[in-house]
Amino acid sequence: MHQALLVPEVLLEIFVYVNTIPSTSTQKLLAALARTCKIFHEPAMDLLWTEIHGLEPLLGCVARLYPLIYRSGTRWDDFFSWAKGVEPLSAHEARQFLRHSSRIRTLNIKRTHPQLISVIPANVCVFPRLRSLSLSTAFLNLFLPHTLHQCHLLTVDKGLQSFVTRCIALEHLDIHIDTLSYYDSATELSLLSDRIRWCTRLVTLSCPMLDLATWKHLSCLPTLLKLEIDQGYDDPPSLPEQDIVNFSPFLNITTLSFRQLFYAANIIMVIQHSQFPSLKEFRFEADYLSSEEAEELFHALSRCKACRTLEEIIICSPDESGLARLNSEHLTSIPHFLCFTQLRTLQLMFCNSCIYLDNDILLQAMSSWPHIRTLTINCLDGHLSSSEVSLHGLFTALSLCPQLHTLRIPINIATIDVDPDAEPIQHTSLRTLELLDTSQSQIADAETLARIISAWLPCVDKVESMDRTWDEVNKHFKSSAAATALYVAGAS
Repeated sequence: MHQALLVPEVLLEIFVYVNTIPSTSTQKLLAALARTCKIFHEPAMDLLWTEIHGLEPLLGCVARLYPLIYRSGTRWDDFFSWAKGVEPLSAHEARQFLRHSSRIRTLNIKRTHPQLISVIPANVCVFPRLRSLSLSTAFLNLFLPHTLHQCHLLTVDKGLQSFVTRCIALEHLDIHIDTLSYYDSATELSLLSDRIRWCTRLVTLSCPMLDLATWKHLSCLPTLLKLEIDQGYDDPPSLPEQDIVNFSPFLNITTLSFRQLFYAANIIMVIQHSQFPSLKEFRFEADYLSSEEAEELFHALSRCKACRTLEEIIICSPDESGLARLNSEHLTSIPHFLCFTQLRTLQLMFCNSCIYLDNDILLQAMSSWPHIRTLTINCLDGHLSSSEVSLHGLFTALSLCPQLHTLRIPINIATIDVDPDAEPIQHTSLRTLELLDTSQSQIADAETLARIISAWLPCVDKVESMDRTWDEVNKHFKSSAAATALYVAGAS
């Protein structure tokens, strides 16, 4: 054996590399290395057991259970079939079960076997070196060492109290709960909020809606970088405005996301009284958002202290019963976002209402966002879209954003206001173009329009659309692109 293999650091680097080989036989390779010699055994076994999916590998160490788990044709996904009626572990078998538990760093459990591991005392930490955990909170105490940094929970119950006493190092918490089962009772909301307030080192948090006291706790948490609220509720507790004004500024949060919201007013109020000076990504998705609330949200976001940091904004109300129109007025959203000079992505998508857009607004927007790469201004109900952007206005605005890759906006092409024989100013970064023609009329000269777009946008091979308006134009794209390529070659 080469002397280098006697150096633990060198040996570990070699084994780590083996563990990264994209092969279904990686575990077999590590198992073979573990059997080779005593020097190889410990580092190979540590890597072999570092990440486990389910308790079956550990239960398979129990001689009595091994043939039940690994018999031919048995799948671990169907382990209730083999575990049904099986006697609990004895004290001796529990030691076999725990033989390799101290090596495990990442554990994902969809279902537990409470009847099998009931012999293990509740105060015993089964996985002392565990850093990442995904499971329901049944028997949670068995899986919560002081070293746990990341946890993904599927339910909320009294087991969450374990965070208070054990998970002092918890940094990443993800709680994803089935909406219907969660909101049958407000008790879980109170329990969830109370437990999260005990987490003082959180870096990322993804969870259902929280109460006011927890919002205040998070607003002054210096470690928090990413906050995702993934579920709302139908009957939220009110957040008195006089209690919100004293929020701390959420000083270091870079990502703020709200999804599956049923009720947006409280969230908008929180944003109105917060600062988010480090914010880079903002996502807001609500099923029910009135026009007034939408305008309030746009205004509140523009008042945050993120003008020099915010790079991505995604706001949508996808449900057809969601955004209620107010006297058929258009939303005036674009001016609110002109202050975000570092913007890379802006996506505004609504049903039953549309965002006002014309040549001047589009030109002002593109001049304010020199780094923009994705711009989507969509009414998800195409029949309601209205736009005063012309083809000439579109090309003029594109000249100000050389990095733009994806563009989806409504446009009015009732009149083609670009000379098809004029020398084009080509935009070579745009790859995806989706245009919704708001003129409500047939395109008069599809071939000319295709030739113009191909000349100005040489990397666009078709115009995407929610309807069939552009089908005839797209038929001419291939021939127009070939003609443009010949023109460019001749000019050079």
